[in-house]
Amino acid sequence: MSDTTSFKIFLAVWNRMQGQGTPAIHFRMAEWLESAWETEDRRLLLLAFRSSGKSTICGLFAAWLLRRNPDLRILVLAADLTLARKMARNVKKIIERHPLTADLKPPRADQWGADRFTVNRNLELRDPSVLAKGITTNITGSRADVIICDDVEVPNTCDTAEKRADLRERLVESDFVLVPGGTVLYIGTPHSWHSIYADVPRGETGEERPFLDGFSRLSIPVTDEEGQSAWPERFTDTDIARMKRSAGPNKFASQMMLTPVNIAEGRLDPSLLRFYGGSLHYSEELGEMYLNGRRIVSASAWWDPSFGGKGSDASVLAAIFTDEHGNRYLHRVEYIRNSECDPAPPAEQQCRKAAFAAQMLRLPSVAVEMNGIGKFLPAILRKEMAKIRAGCAVREMHSRVNKDIRILEAFDAVMAARMLHVHENVRKTPFITEMQEWRPGAKGQRDDGLDAAAGALSLAPVRFPGEHFSGRQEWQGSGRSYNAETDFEV
Repeated sequence: MSDTTSFKIFLAVWNRMQGQGTPAIHFRMAEWLESAWETEDRRLLLLAFRSSGKSTICGLFAAWLLRRNPDLRILVLAADLTLARKMARNVKKIIERHPLTADLKPPRADQWGADRFTVNRNLELRDPSVLAKGITTNITGSRADVIICDDVEVPNTCDTAEKRADLRERLVESDFVLVPGGTVLYIGTPHSWHSIYADVPRGETGEERPFLDGFSRLSIPVTDEEGQSAWPERFTDTDIARMKRSAGPNKFASQMMLTPVNIAEGRLDPSLLRFYGGSLHYSEELGEMYLNGRRIVSASAWWDPSFGGKGSDASVLAAIFTDEHGNRYLHRVEYIRNSECDPAPPAEQQCRKAAFAAQMLRLPSVAVEMNGIGKFLPAILRKEMAKIRAGCAVREMHSRVNKDIRILEAFDAVMAARMLHVHENVRKTPFITEMQEWRPGAKGQRDDGLDAAAGALSLAPVRFPGEHFSGRQEWQGSGRSYNAETDFEV
């Protein structure tokens, strides 16, 4: 069953079957992979910008390798099992449909699983032809001729020093799975200054050489040194400029230009803020909200609650409005404090104040962070909303992302574009001082206002429906839905 068809032809045939051509960037990847295989270069790193098709190409490469040698054992490692299975399913689909691999599919269904499958081969081997595993799962006892590490570095595996150390340790363990003379292929984009893909050692961590020292590298950023697009048919200059504005300089540098970014260099600069005065104005006749003559089309609010106390976090509610041009207005950063003169329990006091703020700002919804004490506050907040007929929904949110990354990514793009406006009243709160003094990774710093505002910025906008302010108790912000990717789990 061995075949001498080149990988470029194998790729082109597959794309022809899909009714599409093969862009030059994919031929470039294919040539590099095939050349490395033919010259027995067994330590490989393919860095390419997001949405470049690198995982698809490597899936085709795995199928091509099995066409050449069906006795190979390929282990696919990814940040989690879901991502690894995605690669394995892609390889299965190619083997089933590609005219050069159709005879590799075995007759028995039990050999054709979701995360492991075995092609028709000559040898009786214990390990399957393709096995998908998450990087945190146990792979002891497995053996592989080829290991494909597909996006093993993602925010969830590298956003703290502990996670980065654990990732490196687990990747080193995979060397014991690889047979002598086997191939390791890493594919991905950097997500940290201390990236496993960095080409120079990070001395501050005691690293004396890069983690993938000695690996042959192919690095394809979205634009070359002359500013030319690596895939002009799909990523035009206009598209790239738009992506840079929406992603922000740090994320664009790491995910599209493949430059590991030092989060400490992404500190927030208050000089990029644009301050304004004035109040919100709601037009009963038009059913529309205005701010300094600009029509407001959406709002988001985030409450990070705390009962306060010496040395504890502050309880902060942040509200952001968006106009029809995409400008964001940080209109309120409310540091909610308990009163010793109020006989009501602290939770009830805070929920009452949050409900009042939501009513005054005519917010369609408020998100409550469920970490810590927030677990039991939504029910109390809904009750307080109902008492004053605020007509504001309560959303329960869970944050899983490292706080420093969450804050930086929320503010980075909108501040770089000079589209974040801050009300003058916010100057009277600790918010601006928090921004001036914020340092990623610093211990004990005050960043509660920043964190709440980051939550509000990261939420999908809630559109103002015309009937929202009719006085009825409505717990849905709108009858229409809007899907967006965020760093928060609902």
